[in-house]
Amino acid sequence: MKLPDELQFIQNARLPQKTTTAGMDGKVCVITGATSGVGYQTAKRLAQAGANIVMVCRNEQKALAVKEELQQQFPVQIDVVLADFSRLSDVRKAAETINNNYSRLDVLINNAGVHHTHRTLSEDGFEMVFAVNHLASFLFTRLLLEKLIASAPARIIQVNSQGHRFGGLDLDDLNWDRRRYRGLQSYGASKVAQMLTVWELSDRLTGSGVTINAVHPGEVRSNIGMNNERSYRLYKRYLLWWILKDPSISAEAIYYHAAAPEMADVSGKFFNLTIEEKPAAYALDRSLIPRVWKISEEMTGLSNPETVIDQELSEERSA
Repeated sequence: MKLPDELQFIQNARLPQKTTTAGMDGKVCVITGATSGVGYQTAKRLAQAGANIVMVCRNEQKALAVKEELQQQFPVQIDVVLADFSRLSDVRKAAETINNNYSRLDVLINNAGVHHTHRTLSEDGFEMVFAVNHLASFLFTRLLLEKLIASAPARIIQVNSQGHRFGGLDLDDLNWDRRRYRGLQSYGASKVAQMLTVWELSDRLTGSGVTINAVHPGEVRSNIGMNNERSYRLYKRYLLWWILKDPSISAEAIYYHAAAPEMADVSGKFFNLTIEEKPAAYALDRSLIPRVWKISEEMTGLSNPETVIDQELSEERSA
């Protein structure tokens, strides 16, 4: 029996996944949150294929350990850019470093993310999950767009989640000032906002040679949420851990999106690993996009176009 489109993710998770044998020799790939779980496995898979990796990480000790490990295994360049994505100032510094130090950028993988069970505000005054999962990746991508377009063909991969189906996006209460905070809905809100801006970015990048897609990495073991209270950590480690899969399956899927020739012109889609899928209806509501985009620009300080590319994209959309 075929399930309705919006429940198809239940079957899609069990389908054989697509793979590619295409190499990435010499490609420059930026990946955020690369010291554990999905990010670490993805960095390893990219390095195995010959890509040069720029890891954007918060923890210097862990990042340098991963760098040393990968360099011992693979003859590629591994660089570390330190940034805490809960601080938008760090996001800006990381983007500036990459723009200044690299002549090209072939793949951007926005993987860094958090899940909180209790409401927390970032240093910038924004609800933490929304700040890290959406605002940071939105700002980082926008600041690297010029480099990506100059390097085209290039690809942007937003590591999204089936968690977007938890909902929770209230554009009048993004900081949860008036509602009881619910961790799953907060996480869902960040992923819905990210997804809506993916559709818009895809439209704006049409003809540029740069693609952008959102990818659910599968139900795999990761450290996301392990910053929460002890009861949650124990629940995840000793109950959930045993039913979750190895994050290497996520790495293989993300690698497919980064390297497969057949994905070169695919943009503005949501994938369950490598299977294209229909998101929740509200994540497809394009009437929300102008407001989500405007709010995201205002919160990240991008209200006024900062680059020639931003100006050109805005003019094209207004024409």
